[in-house]
Parts: sequence; structure tokens; C-alpha cells
Amino acid sequence: MTTVAYQGEPGSNSATAVRALYPDASEYPCTGFEQALDAVALGDADLAVIPVDNSAAGRVADVHHLLPESGLFIVGEYFLAIRFDLMGVSGATLDQVECVRSHVHALGQCRKLLREGGWRTLVCDDTAGAAREVAELGDARHAALAPPAAAGLHGLDVLRAGVEDDPENTTRFVVLSRTPASAPDLGQPTMTSLFFSVRNIPSALYKALGGFATGGVNLTKIESYQIGAGLNASRFYVEAEGHPDEQRVALALEELRFFSSEVRVLGVYPAHPRRLRG
Repeated sequence: MTTVAYQGEPGSNSATAVRALYPDASEYPCTGFEQALDAVALGDADLAVIPVDNSAAGRVADVHHLLPESGLFIVGEYFLAIRFDLMGVSGATLDQVECVRSHVHALGQCRKLLREGGWRTLVCDDTAGAAREVAELGDARHAALAPPAAAGLHGLDVLRAGVEDDPENTTRFVVLSRTPASAPDLGQPTMTSLFFSVRNIPSALYKALGGFATGGVNLTKIESYQIGAGLNASRFYVEAEGHPDEQRVALALEELRFFSSEVRVLGVYPAHPRRLRG
């Protein structure tokens, strides 16, 4: 049986993503992203499913710093529609609530409700963990913002359903493995993820990315990160539409390598159907 690691507790959005991707897998919940990646690297789990960005909150902190050092490869992606319910102990009512607990990203994605309620907030490590804490407290003054599955899991009542600010709220997850997957066949919608560091020469970044522009290769993401304690060296994370064996992508990667001191392809994997909408 495949074992899949994720950050969070049962009932979290990450657990929901794992269940959607691998319904028959054994789940391996972890307290943090680093622990989930280590579980795969050390062989305790076969795969990890990790959120990398959210349509409302943006980049998931720390993940891109951890990926280059993990030694793992991206073998897939999944887009999950994010739903949050406000939930409290059995028998609680909305007017009893004084404090709302959740992960910092969930609190940021439900600002309208929190502003309307005027409640104080408490940041927790995990959305499902916030629901568990409310159940353990047994206090009607405390509520949690958590995925719908967490209410049934912890015996809580839903006080308000679907309270996310944006009905299109979506989180993108990546699937990581110790070994790269076989690249999709040419002609299929494909994503290529990579890290690189440019050489210390004038206009290096401009020149390094020039091949993508010349070849008409669409970059869906480019982000920079400082390396270590210094302020001079930066590492860049890029996601490109296309297959490395396509001539236009191969030429772009060749030019990237010429102007870079380091290039590492993190994964070549099928594009999720969500990318093809519109």
C-alpha cells in the first residue's frame, strides 16, 4: 500500500487532497512541511502531498526554501477548491463565540466573516488541529475555521458554512517522490519545475530567461529566494509550460544553463486539468 505524508491533521485540506489523489493510500500526517518531506526522503512514506500556493493567500511560506534541499522530485500537481466552515462545540450558537482559532492562512482567507463577527483570533498550526482544540476545550466561546470534514471528525456543530471570502479559493498542491516520474509524452500538457542560480555577471537574469521569451515558452511562476545568510546570492524557482524534450524548451534550458551557476530540474509532470480552463 502506498503511504502518503502530508502536513497537518486528519480533516485538514492537505488530508482532503491526499484522499482525492490516493483514496486507497495509508495517510502519514506530520506536524510540519519539513517532517513530511523527511518522511519521504527517509523511506517512511512513498510520497508527500504539499501545498505550494493559494489563490487568495499567495505562496505557502517555507515550502520553496525546503524543496531544493529535500532531494525529492515533483511528480504531479493537484488543485483543490478550498472551503471553510465556522464550527463550535455541540449546542453552541454564533452569538456565544468570542474567539476564532485557525491556521494563519485560513484566517486570512475568511477576513469578511471575522470582521463581521468582531471576534479575537488565535493562530494554530493547522486548521483541523484548531477544530480538535475547540472540541477538547468544550467551551462555546471558542470556534474554529476548518474544512467541513473536521466538524464530523471532532463532533462539532457548523455555525456558518462556506465562509471563505472567495468562492474560487483554490490551493495548488504538488506530489513529491524520491525518484522522478517518467516524463509525460510529447504533445501532452506538461509542466517543468526547476531551480537555478545565475552567474555573477551584469544582466545575468535577463539573459538567463531570454531563451524562454525567444521560444515563446510561458513561465507561470518565477520567484526568488536568498541563499543562506548573505544578501548577494539568490536562487530562483521557475515553473514553465512545456516538456524539456520540446525543441523550444530544450533551447531555453540550454541558454539558462549558460548564464547560470546552478540549474536543477525539480520535476516534469502532467499539467492538472485546472490549468486548461479558460
